[in-house]
Amino acid sequence: MIRLPSLSALRAFEAVGRTKSVRAAGEELSVSPTVVSRHLQNLQAELGVDLVEPRGRGLALTPAGEAFHEQVAQAFDLLRQAVRNVRPAHRESLNVWCMPGIANRRLLPRLPELQDRLEGVEIILQPTLSRPDLSRDEADAEIVYLREPEPSRHLRSELIARPRVFPVASPAFLARYPRLKAPSDLLAVPLIHEESTEQWEEWFRSIGLAAVPPLRGPRLWHAHLAVEAARLGQGVALANRFLAGEDLAAGRLVEVVSSDVRLGGYYLVAPTGRWRDPAIGALRNWVKSSLSDETGTDAFNASVTTNS
Repeated sequence: MIRLPSLSALRAFEAVGRTKSVRAAGEELSVSPTVVSRHLQNLQAELGVDLVEPRGRGLALTPAGEAFHEQVAQAFDLLRQAVRNVRPAHRESLNVWCMPGIANRRLLPRLPELQDRLEGVEIILQPTLSRPDLSRDEADAEIVYLREPEPSRHLRSELIARPRVFPVASPAFLARYPRLKAPSDLLAVPLIHEESTEQWEEWFRSIGLAAVPPLRGPRLWHAHLAVEAARLGQGVALANRFLAGEDLAAGRLVEVVSSDVRLGGYYLVAPTGRWRDPAIGALRNWVKSSLSDETGTDAFNASVTTNS
């Protein structure tokens, strides 16, 4: 019999091939990106073939990796189906994947409201930057921040809110940098980034800065961590009312310069065939009510079709 590679290595490879990201795969598997990378290296060494290759800032599957991933993914699909078939009937559940910042700051405090609306349904709210494969039942729905949705016949989404994005800092930080009056002044102070400098670069372009120089500063991956670092006086972060509203109201954060920039929106995404399910309907109404206390054009609704 052919000796199979480590199941952990195969799981890591399958997740990387599906998510196109070592970081997202690690988050899904609850291990560090370093562990995922080590699994990939060991798998390639054992098989004697390159399965992934660098591309831009991430990884892409090689032709051999694409062919191998297709078969590995089918094998894991069979395992998932076998598990579903063997499990005894269990309580109805609603599994929702959500951006960590919006989950922690806005939805978690209001979770009892959803539980009241879905009495008898087990609610699973998973804060993650990864996106589920809804066609494989990895989740029932997701709440995700997107620039623009991509069309799909299989998934449907509703734009819940497109909030204004603006720079924030602590009063103590602003006391050290009292001359911050215009957006261009921010280029001279420490900036706090999420996964990359891209969001700040896009914000500067949106307010009319023609030439954006290379930006520096810590990368904290999660929006709510960037906001927390700003609250601690470590620099200026980009935020919106959902992430920073309580800190702004309490005076722990201050909007640094005035602007009206919207870089994307929060969407609820679910399979088209389940869009009218009572549980999905209750979830949609709950998310809209949880994000409905902004005024003016900061929050609005629209129905569109998208894929994940």
